[in-house]
Amino acid sequence: MNKDLFIQAVLKANKEILDYIEQNLSKEDFEYTNINGFGGDNSLKIDLIFENIFIKHLNIFGNIFSEECGFINNNSEFTIVIDPLDGSNNFYSNLPYFGTSVALKKGEAVVAGFVANLSIKTVVFRAFENEIKYFCLQNMKEKEIFKNDKSKISIFERAYEYPDICKALNKQNIKFRSLGATALSLANSMDYNFVLFKGKVRDFDVLAGLYICKDLNIYQDNMTIFITKDKDKFNFFKEIINHF
Repeated sequence: MNKDLFIQAVLKANKEILDYIEQNLSKEDFEYTNINGFGGDNSLKIDLIFENIFIKHLNIFGNIFSEECGFINNNSEFTIVIDPLDGSNNFYSNLPYFGTSVALKKGEAVVAGFVANLSIKTVVFRAFENEIKYFCLQNMKEKEIFKNDKSKISIFERAYEYPDICKALNKQNIKFRSLGATALSLANSMDYNFVLFKGKVRDFDVLAGLYICKDLNIYQDNMTIFITKDKDKFNFFKEIINHF
C-alpha cells in the first residue's frame, strides 16, 4: 500500500463529504430509509451518501467494513473500518458535533486512524506510527492546534443510561458532558480530564479514536472504554467503575 496515497484519499473523501454538506444538502437527506445498517441502526439517506463517498475513494486500498453496508471483501490484507456519520442524531438535530471515522487495519492490527469533526472542518489523524496531526478541510492543509494542558471537564458518552455512575461522578465533584459522538470524543481525549464510553463497543465507533490516543492511559473491556492522560485519574477512576 502507498501510505501517502491512502492518507490523501481519506482526506479527500472527507473534503467531498464537507462539500456535500455545504453545497448539496437537502431535506430529503434527513429521511430515514427504514433499512437497518450492519451496525443495527436505521440508516439515514445521508449515512448511505457519505458511505458511498468513502467507498469510492478507499475501495482500491483494501477490504471495506462499514457501519451501513457491512463487509466488502476485496481479498486484501488491509481492512478499512468506516463510520460514515459519527453523531448522526446530532447531525439530524443540527447540533454541531458530528463527523466521520476511518481506521485502517493490517490483519488484526490498527495502523491508522482518522476522525473528522465536520462542524469545525478539521480532521485529527495518526497514521503508520507517526505523530498526531490536524488537517483543515477548508484549505486542505495541515494546521497547528493550540493545546491547553489543563482540562476542566470530562466526557461520558451514553451517560443517560448509567445514572449510578453519574451520581458517583457528581459525588466526586467531577464535571462531565455527554456529547453524542463517540469517535470524536475518543479521538480528542487529550483535551479532557478523561473520556468514558459505556455500552456495546463497536469497531466503527472506537478503533480510529483509540489508535489516535494510544499513548494515553486506556482501560477497555466489552462494555467500557476509559481514556485519560493522567495516570492518577486512571487508577482513581478504575476504582469507581469497578463498583458498577
